[in-house]
Amino acid sequence: MTTYGYARVSTTDQDLTIQQDALRNAGCTIIRSEKVTGTKLEGRKELATLLEFLQSGDVLVITRLDRLARSMDDLTTIVRQLEAKGVELRATEQPIDTTSPAGKAFFQMLGVFAEFETNLRKERQLEGIAKAKAAGVYKGRKPSLDVAAIKQLRANGMGPAEIAKRMGVARSSVYRVLDGEEAA
Repeated sequence: MTTYGYARVSTTDQDLTIQQDALRNAGCTIIRSEKVTGTKLEGRKELATLLEFLQSGDVLVITRLDRLARSMDDLTTIVRQLEAKGVELRATEQPIDTTSPAGKAFFQMLGVFAEFETNLRKERQLEGIAKAKAAGVYKGRKPSLDVAAIKQLRANGMGPAEIAKRMGVARSSVYRVLDGEEAA
């Protein structure tokens, strides 16, 4: 039996140290960490590695459920994978025990609250963006294409493939700009 730890934060400027220390203190011999959103499973390479590597009798330790997943669907998917392999799930800050009916119920309640919290955060973020736009403060992200430069290069006789290469953009983006020019 091996005890593995998984630590996750959402952004690159956040620190994993507190989680990693808690996992070491919980007896984890191997800790996988990553700085990536928990709202989806895609792109979480360290978690995927752990899920592939865990074997019957192993224990996966996290600090809190929201470090593992932010939606009930993802959380359920992960737990089913762990159960199918005979792997136990524990959390250092929450009484998680997926082997008993009461533990499963508590686990599911915590998962629902994690998803609820994520949805509230998204809602507040969208409200803040709408308010900033109305006040003229938020302009959105800067355009990724320099439309004027694309048009100028085309006017100088350069072909779409060469423009795309020179500007470091997809050829389809260049065509989109040039097709828009012809339609106008």
